[in-house]
Amino acid sequence: MTDFPAALPHGPIREEFPGIFLVTGSFAFGPGLRITRNMTIVRQGDELVLINSVRLTPEGEAQLEKLGKVKHVLRIGAFHGADDPYFKDRFGATLWAPPGTTFENGTTIDEELRPGHCPIEGARVFVFEKGKKPEIALLLEREGGILVTCDCYQNWTTFEGCSLLGKLMMRAMGFGPTIIGGPWVKAMGSDVREDFERLLELPFVSLIPAHGTVLERAAKAGLVTAMASRFTSSPQKTP
Repeated sequence: MTDFPAALPHGPIREEFPGIFLVTGSFAFGPGLRITRNMTIVRQGDELVLINSVRLTPEGEAQLEKLGKVKHVLRIGAFHGADDPYFKDRFGATLWAPPGTTFENGTTIDEELRPGHCPIEGARVFVFEKGKKPEIALLLEREGGILVTCDCYQNWTTFEGCSLLGKLMMRAMGFGPTIIGGPWVKAMGSDVREDFERLLELPFVSLIPAHGTVLERAAKAGLVTAMASRFTSSPQKTP
């Protein structure tokens, strides 16, 4: 097996919505600097689809395999994907990502994730067309509409699980509930505001972000607030 990043501390797998599970793991930027991240798991029959993958400990993998067989892995964010090659190798999963996505270790995608081509039943692929890098969001058409995001739209209601330096960094950068991160917008380009305007037109009420906590029944109003804060703030106040 190829040398993949090791599993980092994570919590248990929990069911957030019927057939939709979440596990909160972590990511280390450097010594002592760690923040949390979420993997979404969609169960379809006896098969699993992983979104924003997070490598698990052997105990965590045992819990995952009790849910079903890992069949597909979806990369939806430009700056995630570190653990996708592991799941492709370990479970023989089909790796999906937006056109133009690359991996540092040379791993290639198996299927392009694009509108009309997604392994999740009843899911809609939303593309950030104005972004400088490949990024999408997924709309799961159930429970009133569940939006699954990577870095574009986050919801930090707690920094539990982050290291001390991680907590200090996130607070200093202004992260909190219903936020569009400044570093993400800087990397993608300010024209993504037009994409968010289109995103607001989708029928969703809840949010499962790759960072932060699940937001139930208030995700659209939260996005309106996040957009007003991000795109009307002066550059000096942008974290």
